[in-house]
Amino acid sequence: MSAIKKLPFLLFSAIIVFSAALMFVDGYISSYSSQYVTERMEELPFNKCGLLLGTSKYRVEGGINPFFAKRLDAAAYLYHSGRIRCVIASGDNSEKSYNEPRAMMQGLKDRGIPSDSIYLDFAGFRTLDSVVRAREIFGQNSITVISQKFHNERAVYIGRKRGIDVTGFNAHDWNDADGIPVRIREIFARFKAFIDVNLTGEQPKFLGEKIEID
Repeated sequence: MSAIKKLPFLLFSAIIVFSAALMFVDGYISSYSSQYVTERMEELPFNKCGLLLGTSKYRVEGGINPFFAKRLDAAAYLYHSGRIRCVIASGDNSEKSYNEPRAMMQGLKDRGIPSDSIYLDFAGFRTLDSVVRAREIFGQNSITVISQKFHNERAVYIGRKRGIDVTGFNAHDWNDADGIPVRIREIFARFKAFIDVNLTGEQPKFLGEKIEID
């Protein structure tokens, strides 16, 4: 078989191997994190802070992003139940017109959390950045991460592999058509996280001065 004739076979084989690797990593991260994530508040340890992971407030087609709203609901539930005393709202602020932490702060205040219990992390560009910065900038060695289950599993994996005691509180998931592309993106995000943690030793894009949490 000539080299040219081998190309389709080699390409097909590479696709199969890569797909298998994606599925393996996806399942591995879910399995690794399963004992550390829950939607039952009574199963959570007390942590001083919850780490609220950012997402866009609005959907592309208009209206409030349900992932955003449910994460804020979950953070408020933990705060008012006494499972956390403060919230680190960590998200993307890379553009002037896009500010996830500010949007989260307003949503948390609307849900009865006082502003002096909310800390903003404007450099949470990726989940890895948010989790690592919770320790390196905000001084939290033990933290409750707040997002949907699929996201929490990845955050817990990253944090615990970096030596941080991370527990995940699962916000209500969203199962309409939005959930399908989100889940597909998550598979690739997990593969990237696996490489970052185990191969490249990826670090947050920015660190900076420490912020003391009273």
